[in-house]
Amino acid sequence: MGLGIDVREKIAKRAAAEITNGMIVNLGIGIPSLVPNHLPNDIHVVFQAENGITGIGPSPEKGLEDANLCNAGGLPVTLNKGGSYCDSSIAFAMIRRGLLDMTILGALQVSEEGDLANWIVPGKKVPGMGGAIELAQKSKKVVVLMNHMDKNGDSKIVQKCSLPLTSSKSVDLIITDMAVIQITKQGLLLTEVFLPYTIEDIIKYTDCRLLISENVRWNEG
Repeated sequence: MGLGIDVREKIAKRAAAEITNGMIVNLGIGIPSLVPNHLPNDIHVVFQAENGITGIGPSPEKGLEDANLCNAGGLPVTLNKGGSYCDSSIAFAMIRRGLLDMTILGALQVSEEGDLANWIVPGKKVPGMGGAIELAQKSKKVVVLMNHMDKNGDSKIVQKCSLPLTSSKSVDLIITDMAVIQITKQGLLLTEVFLPYTIEDIIKYTDCRLLISENVRWNEG
């Protein structure tokens, strides 16, 4: 089940609210790449990409793309003042050293324990998992952005991942087109619901037990 651009932007906007001043953040491909477009002007953050860019800015305007400047997914980006380039090995050293405050990734499945599956569907050709393992294991906070259900109408939040894992017990927060869910030691905690969905909808479309926050926030997007 694909997502329209408005829904993708809604998810990216909510993810941007997780970012605070001075953070170093890595963005995955897909919806995460839209996050810089939603940062308030008073939030100063350093976006890092594993292909060797530190200081990524908002997406360029159409027609103003630099063919030599792209993120790890090959999409055109801009460079903020003070940004820099480096060898990919240096970029990975930043990640493996644990210098990233947050990584924002896409996912195919997330389990109730925070296991992440986001790199392959068996039988399909992919170029590889890239930096997903290092990002999921070494970042101080891991946020996943994805649609709540797959193209078959099945929940992508599950009791146990059926797809090959990228990393186990790594995800801290899930933001979907329906809800915001924290992964805690007690289980999955529903903290926000995107209108027009209801708490009952989220329970129905999530394939594992949910704890409901006493102060659920209703998000209009």
